[in-house]
Parts: sequence; structure tokens; C-alpha cells
Amino acid sequence: MGAERVCLLFSIGFGNFLYFPEDKSEYIPAAISMSVFVLMAIGAFLLIKRVSKKEEEKTKHLEEQIQKANKTPKN
Repeated sequence: MGAERVCLLFSIGFGNFLYFPEDKSEYIPAAISMSVFVLMAIGAFLLIKRVSKKEEEKTKHLEEQIQKANKTPKN
């Protein structure tokens, strides 16, 4: 396939999604909504990280208890 044909297919397929407005104030709502979603994604990441850390501590504590129980001699 020639480079011209690939470029033509790309512009036909994705050209409809590209829109560059003359009035740059149309970017403001998009920037606001993108900022909100980025902040929510960061918040979700930090929440998942915090919950994971708590689960790791619980698992370590449980593992220590199991190891102590296995070390005690049973009569």
C-alpha cells in the first residue's frame, strides 16, 4: 500500500474526529472537564493505593500469627 493511500485512508477515517475551532474559548469547557476527570483519576489511584497498603499490613499480621501458631509445639 502506498504512503499516499495510507495517508488518505487515515484522513478519511480519523479526519471526522479532529476539530480545531476558530474561537479558542470553546476549549475552556473541555479543559475544565478534563481537569475534573484527571483529578478524579488521581484520587482513585491514591484511594486504591491506601486500601492496598492497609490490606498488606493485615496480611503481614495474619502471616505472623500463622507462623507463630506453627512454631508452637503441640502435645
